[in-house]
Amino acid sequence: MRVLVATAVPAERDAVARAFARAGREVRLPAVTLYRYDGTDAGSGHDLLAAGVGPALAAAGTATALTAAALDGRPYGLVVSAGIAGGFPPHAPVGSLVVADEITAADLGAETADGFLPVTDLGFGTVTHRPPEALVRQAAAATGARTGAVLTGSTVTGTAARAAELRARHPGALAEAMEGFGVAEAAAAHGVPVLEVRAVSNPVGPRDRAAWRIADALAALTEAFGKLAPVLEGWTSHDR
Repeated sequence: MRVLVATAVPAERDAVARAFARAGREVRLPAVTLYRYDGTDAGSGHDLLAAGVGPALAAAGTATALTAAALDGRPYGLVVSAGIAGGFPPHAPVGSLVVADEITAADLGAETADGFLPVTDLGFGTVTHRPPEALVRQAAAATGARTGAVLTGSTVTGTAARAAELRARHPGALAEAMEGFGVAEAAAAHGVPVLEVRAVSNPVGPRDRAAWRIADALAALTEAFGKLAPVLEGWTSHDR
C-alpha cells in the first residue's frame, strides 16, 4: 500500500524522509512536489509532501496529490498528517509523540454571547475526523506515542487564557497544530483513511520561544517514522 504523508514545511518533510535512509525521487504535480520513497513490495512506499502552513494549504496540497494518484489509477491507501506541534501540559510534554484518535478543527464555527459554537451546531459541516481505531492502536504501540485529540487552528495559541479555553472545550486534547483537519478533509473527500502524528516541540500556552525544542521534536519525528513505516505500509483498510 502506498501512503501519502503531508507535512507543513520542508523541515518536517525532511525529518520524515530521514527515517527511510535512502534517496527519494521527485514527482512534480501542479503546484506541489512529492518525494517518492518506494517500499519493498510493488505499489508500496511513502510519498512525502510539504503542503504549506495552515489548514487551507494543507487541504489543497493533499487534495492535489490524491486527485493525481486517483487519475493515474493508483490511489493512496492512507494519508498521514505529520509534523511538530504544541503539546498541552502535563499530558503531552515537550519531546513526546502524539497519535490523534480524533482530528478536530478548534476554531471552525461562530463566537456568540454564550460562547463558541462549532460549525456542526450551526447545522452544517463537520469539525472532527476520526482515524481508524486499530491503526491508532498499532501506531501508538509501535512508537510509544500518547493518543488523544489533536486540534487544528489557524492561529497558534499564545496565552494561558486561550490554552485553558481550548482544554475546557476539548478535555481530551493533547496537542495543537495547524494542518491536520485540512489534510483530513481532503482525505475524506476521496474516501481515504487518515492518521495524524505529531512530535511536541513546545507547550501550548504563553508564547515563549526560548522554551521551543524544534530540533528535538524533528529528531523524535524521524525516530517515530522509523518505527511507524512498516505499520503504515502493512496496514489494511478493513478497519475503516
